[in-house]
Amino acid sequence: MMKMEIRCYTVGQVQTNCFFAINKETKEMFVVDPGDSARELAEEVKKQKLLPKGILLTHGHFDHAMGAKELSGLFGIPIYAHEGEKATLEQSGFNLSGMIGRDDSYHADLYVRDGETIEIAGFSIKVFHTPGHTPGSCCYYIEKEEVLFSGDTLFCQSVGRTDFPGSSVAQIVRSIREKLFLLPKQTSVYPGHMEETTIGEEIQTNPFV
Repeated sequence: MMKMEIRCYTVGQVQTNCFFAINKETKEMFVVDPGDSARELAEEVKKQKLLPKGILLTHGHFDHAMGAKELSGLFGIPIYAHEGEKATLEQSGFNLSGMIGRDDSYHADLYVRDGETIEIAGFSIKVFHTPGHTPGSCCYYIEKEEVLFSGDTLFCQSVGRTDFPGSSVAQIVRSIREKLFLLPKQTSVYPGHMEETTIGEEIQTNPFV
């Protein structure tokens, strides 16, 4: 019996998927990639009477991280990111905030490692370090719920861009083939942009991997 409910909110200038992962039994939840609209997201949390416990960043680009600090402050909850993403978060040349005329520096409160399992809102969340889009890109896998939050690593019939500082075509393909494509085929994939998919569908139809 699945106890996770996932709600998607499209935020920011480049239509980023921000996810609420909600424990239906307790109303505890975590947020994935609040890239903008922190106050609007906070209003949704309050309106639905949810209990936020953490913010997970798949990577440090502005369109995924820009709203994290404000949302974290509003609820007093920690921000998580992969340990390899510190420079991307902190430096505007890497987090791409200059593309929207800003010079932002972001942060995480807790830096996680590849293979680490973190417990938030009643869920066991496994971290996969999936470099390629950025050096510290990661995906979050909840095995019991058959859910993967893939950020900008894996999309429906596509992959993340590899023309940014720190990007690598070879790395992103290796990350997907050697980590994500080993997951059960029925795993639902919730990406950073566009619609959801499954691991099985991507193994069969993704032309980039």
